[in-house]
Amino acid sequence: MSEPLLTAGALVVTIGLADSLNPSTVAPAVALAIQEHGARRAAAFTAGVGLVSLAGGIVLVAGPGEAILAAMPHPGDTVKHVGEVVFGLALLALAALAWAGRHRLQRSLTKADERQARGKGVGAVFGLGAGIMALELPTAFPYFAAIAAIVGTGAPVVSQLLLVVLFNVVFVAPLLAIVAVRVIAGDRATAKLARLRDSVARHAGMVLAVVLGAGGLALVAVGLGVV
Repeated sequence: MSEPLLTAGALVVTIGLADSLNPSTVAPAVALAIQEHGARRAAAFTAGVGLVSLAGGIVLVAGPGEAILAAMPHPGDTVKHVGEVVFGLALLALAALAWAGRHRLQRSLTKADERQARGKGVGAVFGLGAGIMALELPTAFPYFAAIAAIVGTGAPVVSQLLLVVLFNVVFVAPLLAIVAVRVIAGDRATAKLARLRDSVARHAGMVLAVVLGAGGLALVAVGLGVV
């Protein structure tokens, strides 16, 4: 594998791991897993999330991705550094907002989980996962950054699509882990998963603030030439 592909692969995994800490997908998956037939229901939800995310990435990479990248202007180093600093500061501002609203996010997540997950069949649960992901895709900026890095390698389309698959495997890894725990432990996992659900809702705002803050600091540092 060429160095650009290895670099892009490392970046894709890193972004995918950060993006996988998504309370709007993890929390409903846990809520579904603790119900009757929880493994099947959580697996259907995971499939809905993963397939829509994967389809969106494939469309962008195999379709307009190369053309969009070619049409973008290529600014000089100074403009790039200023842009990195500005974008980093914007992420820091979002991190501050996420921290300030963490308690409200906790309440909304808990209520949404109970309302969305209760009493739905497997098909409806698949649709719930697909619907959540479809709503989030237009603002999935980490995913767009990963796709830009993938298209920027200039590698053959097959290699680029494999990187898209890699991103999505990493992205749904927490959901797959929830399904695995439910399958292996059965009903005994219910109490542990319930505690995990409450923990996800309680810490979602903090995790989001930390991820956004870390990304913002890194961009500011790169833009200022500190690293």
